[in-house]
Order: sequence, then structure tokens, then C-alpha cells
Amino acid sequence: MRAARSLPSGHGEPVVPSLVQSVAFDYGSAAEQDAVFGNERPGYVYGRYGTPTTAALERALAELDGVDTATCFVTGMAAIAAAVDACAIARGGRVVAQEDCYGQTRALFERWSRERGADIAFVDTTDHEAVEAALRARPSALLYAEAIANPLLRVNDVATLARLASENGAALAVDATFATPVLFRPAALGATMVIHSLTKYINGHGDVMGGVVGGSEELGRAMRDRTILDGAYMPPHEAWLAIRGMRTLALRVRRQSESALALARHLAAHPKTSRVRYPGLPDHPQHELATRQFGGLYGGVVSFALREDTKEAAFRFLDALELAASATTIGDLFTEVLYPPISSHRRLPPQERKRLGITDGFLRISVGIEDLTDITADIDRALDRV
Repeated sequence: MRAARSLPSGHGEPVVPSLVQSVAFDYGSAAEQDAVFGNERPGYVYGRYGTPTTAALERALAELDGVDTATCFVTGMAAIAAAVDACAIARGGRVVAQEDCYGQTRALFERWSRERGADIAFVDTTDHEAVEAALRARPSALLYAEAIANPLLRVNDVATLARLASENGAALAVDATFATPVLFRPAALGATMVIHSLTKYINGHGDVMGGVVGGSEELGRAMRDRTILDGAYMPPHEAWLAIRGMRTLALRVRRQSESALALARHLAAHPKTSRVRYPGLPDHPQHELATRQFGGLYGGVVSFALREDTKEAAFRFLDALELAASATTIGDLFTEVLYPPISSHRRLPPQERKRLGITDGFLRISVGIEDLTDITADIDRALDRV
């Protein structure tokens, strides 16, 4: 251990030791630093190059998803941007992407198309003939899909998408944020990379932002280079909070999934709703796939449209909530309701939103761990105002 060094006071004098504790640094020998900076050996020389706490989170996430390595980012969007850019856009590769993906993801892809001339085709990834046609239209580097789409809750057949991608020389990236490793592991079904917004279920407490990209060692090296140069590496305090949240992940997701199924059944019979989307309902287009792929749990998010399918009705509903929060995230301990037309999908033109099924009275509920009776009563009171 090298000798402790006093922090400078800013006036040419060392800080008085009795007022500020000296900070000790141990960077190792110059040769050791050289090896760490060159990614030839593990070590910690600077925050953007890695920290022990974030590395511990990455090892745990890699194990959870059954992949070789995982790299953490400051947000889920930073993780998506790094993965898609490094694996396709930056080298001129074509991307075939799910048309009803998270609105901000789609907005990012469309910006790349405008500003960088990126070749990105949007398709319905539940239509496998359309996916295959898009992949074969021109050589494609990446197929991008969500395990459970945000917010329409379409469920993708990951094994089939992995096969189509492989047959056409493309990698498959799966955003599994809504599913979490509790429901399934996309890599086990052939996904090349798995992406999560750690902000959501994995942290689970609404007090930190983060993202992760998991996959092969080669992918990990590319992602690590992005965190270093783009400055998007997850700091240690945020990593510690995510580790804290992971300890209850399975318990939370199971309870939220069970409550979401009960709430979806209740909403489906409610006179103030016109359609309810939840993979656990028999009328969901991919119900059988979800049952087979997720093993009996269907996630903690329910989407529905008001019978009065208007923005005004949606606002009355949101303003009447007392227990649930009107919030833009999911996976928290508390129930949260999102209105996509003014938030997650605000950047999409109104006609495109409606084509996808995100109408003016469409809402998304992230079910928390509160007592189901209380959640249902709050939703019913708000529906009475519509």
C-alpha cells in the first residue's frame, strides 16, 4: 500500500488532517496499471474503467441471465444505444426492429436514420413471415425485439426469432426488462444479447437508474469500451442499490405477476374498459406462447383502453388516482400508471400510435406489491370518474 496522500486545500497547503480524513490510493505498480488500462488483466484504476461494486453487480446479472458477461450502464437507454450502435449502426449494419417497441427506443432509432443515414426497418415481430422478409430484403446485422412489448404487451417467440436471425446472418438482441430473469432467460433460447433497464424490476425500488447488456465475452469487450469512452459506466453507489434490489427480485415479481393477473381479469369485466391487454388472459394473441415461454407467470404490467377512448377521459382517470401514482416507470414497489401518448410514445406521430393500438384512452399499469384489494379499489374509484 502506498502512503496516504492529503487532499489539497486549493491554496497550496495540505488540508488539515484533523478536519478531513486523508485518502489512501493504491494503484499498484506502473506495469500493473498498464495491464489494467490495456484490458489485459482485471483491476481498478479509474471509475470509468470499472469499480468493485459495479463488477459484483455485473457478475450477478450475468449469472441470472445465463450469459458469459454483463456490462452495466447509467441508464437502460444508454445500454440499448451502446449495444445497437456497436453491433450494427456504427459499422453500417442494417437493423430490423420491433415496430411497437418502447417509444424512446423507436425515437432513438428514427433519429439515427435521420442524422446518420442508418438503415432500420420496423416490423411486427410476432409476424414471422414479415420478420424473415425484412431480414432477407437486404443483409442485416441485428434483429431487435422486446420479450414483452412496451406498452402493448405483445409477447415475442424468442426461439423462433433467434432461428430466423441466425439463418440470415444477424444477431438477436432481446430487451427483457418486462419479463426479468424470473420469467425466462432469452439467451437460453438463442438470443445473442440480453438487455435490461435496471431502473425497473431488477432494482425494484424506484431510486436508481441503470441498464445492462449481457452476452458473449466478445460483446462484453465491445460494451466495456463503450462505457470507458462514452462515459456511460454505472457508478458504484447505483450498483449497490441495484444489488440491494436484486435480493428480493423473485419475491416481488411473483407477487406483482399474481396481482396483475387478478387485476387484468377484473378490468376485463369492467364496464368502463373496452379492451385489456395482459399475456395471462386467454384472449391475448400470444397467451399460449407466454404460458409456454414464461412458465406460468406473465409479468406485472397490465394495459387497457377506456371505453371513452379520449385524452380527456384518460386525464380524469389519472387525476382521480389516490394510491397509484401517475408515473413513467415500471417495476417499483408501488403501483404506477402511465399514459403513453404524452410520455413514452409522445414522439410518435398520433396516426402511428393509433395504428399500433395506442389510442387516446390507452393506459398502462405497473402493479406494485400493495394489497390487491387496495389496488383494485383505487383503480375502480378512478374509473368511476371516467
